[in-house]
Amino acid sequence: MRSHDYGRDILSNPKRKKVPEIPAEPGLVVEDPASGFCGAVVKFEHGQVVLENRHGRHRLFPLNPAGFLVDGKPVTLVKPMPQPQKPRISASGSVRVEGLRARTAKASRIWVEGKHDAELVERVWGHDLRVEGIVVEPLDGVDELPRRIAEFGTAPHRRLGVLVDHLVAGSKEQRIVDQVRDDNVLVTGHPYVDIWQAVKPSALRIEAWPVVPRGVPWKEGVCAALGWGETWEGWQRVLGAVGSYRDIESDLLGAVERLIDFVTVPQD
Repeated sequence: MRSHDYGRDILSNPKRKKVPEIPAEPGLVVEDPASGFCGAVVKFEHGQVVLENRHGRHRLFPLNPAGFLVDGKPVTLVKPMPQPQKPRISASGSVRVEGLRARTAKASRIWVEGKHDAELVERVWGHDLRVEGIVVEPLDGVDELPRRIAEFGTAPHRRLGVLVDHLVAGSKEQRIVDQVRDDNVLVTGHPYVDIWQAVKPSALRIEAWPVVPRGVPWKEGVCAALGWGETWEGWQRVLGAVGSYRDIESDLLGAVERLIDFVTVPQD
């Protein structure tokens, strides 16, 4: 007959409670029960963990099983798994090429109307252009565009991409562009009077770009309306507000992206 005098089998081994394993992430506060030293994880050295207490003192401890206390409960510290590095993104939104070395410039070029246009394109797309070996050059206006193209001498391996300000139907700029008939030239543009307007007002913390009366130079009128001082000071504000493509209007984004694609097309 089975005896009911005892509960469980007194000879059986009780199950040991599993001690949790915790990644020793920097900043995790643990205690060494043997010494009473309490500190935050700083780093690993020679297979041991370095703890720093509130007085700034460092001590090394081996990563023994159940060797530490967290909130008074025993834990086993383990080295955290290395996290895969996320690819760094350039200002244009492309994946940044690390360790980029200067590349010999290709024969193809991108032309923009002025110095400010070139600086803004560099701010957003500079990394991409250096990867591709494409140089951006200011034209100082498009009045002589057809002649300049002829002097450049285009070819399938020597393409031109041209970015034009205020390229809208019926404008002087549109009439000039209509004269360009060359398969190795692509002209794109944006509708803004000046490249400044291609920067979103929100990036500059203004509600909208001021309306400048006719007959008043646009940049001077903007600076006067916003209290930005001289035009060079205004341009520093505008350029400094651009951190990435998110600060640029879509009209300019699309126009420049098409030019880059055009001048970097692989040649057979």
